[in-house]
Amino acid sequence: MRLSVTARIALLSITLALASNLALVSFLWKQTQDVALAATKREMIEQSDALLMIWRQGGLKALIPAVKGARPPGDNSLLVAIVDDEGRRLVGDAPARLSVALGRQGFRVTPLSAEPGWADRDIGYLIHPIGRYWLLTGSKLDVIEAEQTAIERALALAITLSLALGVAAGLVLARYVGSRLDRIAGVIEAAGDGDLSQRVPTLAGGDAFDRLAGELNAMLDKIARLMTELRVVTDSLAHDLRSPLARLRTKTEQALLVADPEQRDAALSGLLVETDLVMRMLTTVIEISRSESVSRDRFTSLALADLVEEIGELYEPVADEAGMTLTVAIDDRPQARPIHRELMTQAITNLVDNALKHAAGTGSLVLRLSESAQGIAIQVEDRGPGIPPDQREQAIKRFGRLDRARSTPGAGLGLSLIEAVARLHEGRFELADNAPGLIARIVLPA
Repeated sequence: MRLSVTARIALLSITLALASNLALVSFLWKQTQDVALAATKREMIEQSDALLMIWRQGGLKALIPAVKGARPPGDNSLLVAIVDDEGRRLVGDAPARLSVALGRQGFRVTPLSAEPGWADRDIGYLIHPIGRYWLLTGSKLDVIEAEQTAIERALALAITLSLALGVAAGLVLARYVGSRLDRIAGVIEAAGDGDLSQRVPTLAGGDAFDRLAGELNAMLDKIARLMTELRVVTDSLAHDLRSPLARLRTKTEQALLVADPEQRDAALSGLLVETDLVMRMLTTVIEISRSESVSRDRFTSLALADLVEEIGELYEPVADEAGMTLTVAIDDRPQARPIHRELMTQAITNLVDNALKHAAGTGSLVLRLSESAQGIAIQVEDRGPGIPPDQREQAIKRFGRLDRARSTPGAGLGLSLIEAVARLHEGRFELADNAPGLIARIVLPA
């Protein structure tokens, strides 16, 4: 018969509770028995030492009266006797004939005799040689056995109660686990039906269910964000591709109608420009999608300072041609860290390209690497017109183009690619004021 997960958890809880209680009961029973036997052993040793002292001082003549008067009135548990080599009782309180080996010394617990009334009764005893006779000191364990029986009954009742409590605890635990799993399953089912708004509630304990809920909620947040971005990309592509495709069609028709070869070549050159714009848009969208799905096994350990210096050297001639000065400022040299080299390189070069495009003619750019408690910052500082604070969020969105940038070629995807690469590295992309100008910054966790 196959059991459900909750039933298995309940059964496991009951089994563990019963096993732990059995172990505890066995330990208590053994300890109780050991303590009682240890007390009996001490008492027998003290009794036999006292009698042996009397024998050594006065011989049998002094020992016999001591043995006869050793048992206190009303105490039938104490056994003190003198026996011969064949185990026959000569003086004292003991079975008429012993059936145990007289030569074995040390405290033992066994029946002393096969006689009726003694064969099934455990006795804790010591036997010492006294000349050609033997001194027996022992104690009936009836009281200890009665106590053990009472303890066993109490422990049996405790086991029964613990089993009942274990069943109750198992059912409560199974119900708790089942309710937590049902909430998680409900959210997953809703997501499967297309509702990405539901989230799994978490408690303050931070247990495994909370971690699972947190991971699931984070995954749903990412799926919801990707779905929203997918709709934005689809709508934006349909909108932004309409104009270049319309121009492409118009210029194609014009090129077909032109008879002059020179005019036809000029028209065809315009086709190439429009085609390149469309290809750049599609390529950038693909790069953003790849950056969001790349696995971390493609990361390699890389020193960011070396990468920034390498990009700075590459772009210094480009800045000179644009009439600007590019300065590389390495404020700190963080330790090497796992980086996707190609994507990070593309993100930093996009920062520099944007600054060269929008801050042209302002004199200088700074490519800076710094480290602080907030993280490792790779930023480009320009002295251009900047972006007002209320428009910076729009500038980072895919296909987000500000009004003044619509007259320049582009698709509004450059900053979105940078933001996707920063998120891939568990960082963030920020735009800040350079007073005047703009600071575009990739911040990675320290």
